[in-house]
Amino acid sequence: MTFQLGSALLDACVLAIVEKEDAYGYSLTQQVQSVMEISESTLYPVLRRLQKAHYLTTYDQPYQGRNRRYYQITEQGRIRLLELLKEWQMYKEKVDCVLLGGNLDG
Repeated sequence: MTFQLGSALLDACVLAIVEKEDAYGYSLTQQVQSVMEISESTLYPVLRRLQKAHYLTTYDQPYQGRNRRYYQITEQGRIRLLELLKEWQMYKEKVDCVLLGGNLDG
C-alpha cells in the first residue's frame, strides 16, 4: 500500500539525503524511491524549486567523460530541514495516535 504524501515530505526527504552527503539526481531518485514512489522526471522540478529557494546549490564534477551535477544543502536548507522535521514529528504523532488508538489531547 502506498500513502500519497505532500511536497513538504518530499522536500524533507531530499534535504535529509543531501544533508548527509552531496548527491546527483539519479542517486537522489534511487534513495527517495526507497521510501516513496517518484520518478526522475518528478524529482528534477523539486530540485530546481529547492535550489530557487536557496535550500540547495549545485556544482558539476567530471564522471566518465561527462559532467555530473551534484546537489549540496545550504545553511538555509539546513534550517528548512529542521522546520520540516519538527512538522513531520507533530504530524506523525497525530497519525500514530489515530491509527494506534490514543488521545489526541495529550
